[in-house]
Amino acid sequence: QVQLVESGGGLVQAGGSLSLSCAPSGRTLNSYTMGWFRQPPGKEREFVAASSWTGDSTYYADSVKGRFTISRDSAMNTVYLQMNSLKPEDTAVYYCAAGGIDSTYEADFASWGQGTQVTVSS
Repeated sequence: QVQLVESGGGLVQAGGSLSLSCAPSGRTLNSYTMGWFRQPPGKEREFVAASSWTGDSTYYADSVKGRFTISRDSAMNTVYLQMNSLKPEDTAVYYCAAGGIDSTYEADFASWGQGTQVTVSS
């Protein structure tokens, strides 16, 4: 397992943008599939986006497709989630996760960050 630290959450108005970052503690992310999940208030955690370990393949939930972009910078050993055109329904705690296979399923990700709050006001 790898320790992950997210940053970049905050409060933004609807239509605005935020960028989340995820970096490991003491390990490289280069061999991991990286994912972003979120847990809206009072709801189950859900898949948002994922990137294969090469970065060649990306996957998105339908609800964020065209608005969110996952990317990884090997030199910086960091994974990003660029969120544009934010909506109030995007309000959630966002989690970064690392896994060994290309997947959109929570169970396939063994390492998780502590989460960062994103609040979108209407």
